[in-house]
Amino acid sequence: MTFSQYHSYLSPEDYLEAEKFSPIKHEYIQGKIYAMSGASDAHVTIATNLIALLRNHVRGTGCRLYATEMKARIESLNIFYYPDIMITCDQRDTNFEYFKRYPCLIIEVLSPSTEAFDRGDKFSDYQELETLQEYILISQTRKRVDCFRRNCEGRWVLYSYRGNQELQFTSVNFSCSLADIYEDVSFPENVNPTSI
Repeated sequence: MTFSQYHSYLSPEDYLEAEKFSPIKHEYIQGKIYAMSGASDAHVTIATNLIALLRNHVRGTGCRLYATEMKARIESLNIFYYPDIMITCDQRDTNFEYFKRYPCLIIEVLSPSTEAFDRGDKFSDYQELETLQEYILISQTRKRVDCFRRNCEGRWVLYSYRGNQELQFTSVNFSCSLADIYEDVSFPENVNPTSI
């Protein structure tokens, strides 16, 4: 994610209108826009595998899956992000055409350039979403998935999955093996994909 110098400040309304016609996606943080870079083969493969698995799982449940092109709006912070995958089961989200405000599950596939942000400030921002129950971070260099799950006290608890463990997203009652998520992913030669 890189900063775009086109405008010193954009209103949320101007951002949403401009984004409809922009050939490049931009995330919006408190009036400033940030251009999004392209994704690697591993990133796209992981996201596609999960989209296929999750879409079939939520079909007919009243939940909706959105991938890469739908924004999550954090209104209290004046922020719009593009999650890799987002699921909302809240009927209020049917009122918004270009963003969703009430997701229960957000998934980000980590990239070297965005991992620190995804784990830090972005996660902190996403915690403002009262309906969010799980925030999933997926490595593209090894078989590792970190699931941050909000417990009944409102605290975020980390559940880490490695190797070929069974992964669970309790927010949508979903489980699969890590092998399913990483199907057809080629890992860097110097990395053992099952290492911790």
